[in-house]
Amino acid sequence: MNDHDCGRVFALLSEYLDRQLEPETCAELEDHLRGCPECIEFVHSLRQSVQLCRQFGNCQPLPAIDPEAMTNLREAYRKMLARRQSSRANSSPS
Repeated sequence: MNDHDCGRVFALLSEYLDRQLEPETCAELEDHLRGCPECIEFVHSLRQSVQLCRQFGNCQPLPAIDPEAMTNLREAYRKMLARRQSSRANSSPS
């Protein structure tokens, strides 16, 4: 995995935390996590969320997210990844 695989990591996190990934995929994901502070922070946040849900018992499901809101969230995430990649490229020694 490389930097542009943050989206793939994001998509696999639930399965990762539930220990439902193949060992090879799990190893690739963990490799990426060792070098990606943003993904590490997201995993930590997701683990806390899961722990809180378990702590407080039955969580009521949230209503479905509006498709337009989901599109906006995905676009914001894509832009964040592009900025991060651009920032890393600009800070690399030439």
